[in-house]
Amino acid sequence: MFQAGDWRQVAQSSSVAAMRYFLDCEYNGFGGALLSLALVPEDGGEELYLTFDCEGPIHPWVERNVVPYIGNVPEALKLPIMDRRQSAEAIAMYLGHDDAPEILVDWPSDIELFCGLLSFAPGKMVVVPELVFRLIQTGSFSPAENSAVPHNALHDARALRDHVLGLE
Repeated sequence: MFQAGDWRQVAQSSSVAAMRYFLDCEYNGFGGALLSLALVPEDGGEELYLTFDCEGPIHPWVERNVVPYIGNVPEALKLPIMDRRQSAEAIAMYLGHDDAPEILVDWPSDIELFCGLLSFAPGKMVVVPELVFRLIQTGSFSPAENSAVPHNALHDARALRDHVLGLE
């Protein structure tokens, strides 16, 4: 018979551990098109990095601070530029092995842009596991300012992961 608090012991002893992923996106100014997206797992395993075409003019700040660094990732992570459906399928495949992924972000637009990719056409959405999102407060810590390559989604997501794990 379980007593109050026993559920914590059951949950902690479960053989299925949810993986946390750290998400960062770069986009064309406030409310602008998605330029790149990275998912970095907490365990240092395989990362996902996607890039996208941007129609229309690039915001001047983005042109100076983001665009030159989009390709600054390891060769093994460089995938061709993808359309919505391809990127949705890549995300579904990447997360498909995890029963309960938790996605951590430091900025609400990252959640919006990520979820926008999952529905790739009117009435069409890729199949992904049930997702949990967590918007974390980083205080004065800025992933971009502490990133190996500032304003690169992959390196910013890594910096966010390292910061959060360092606090635990």
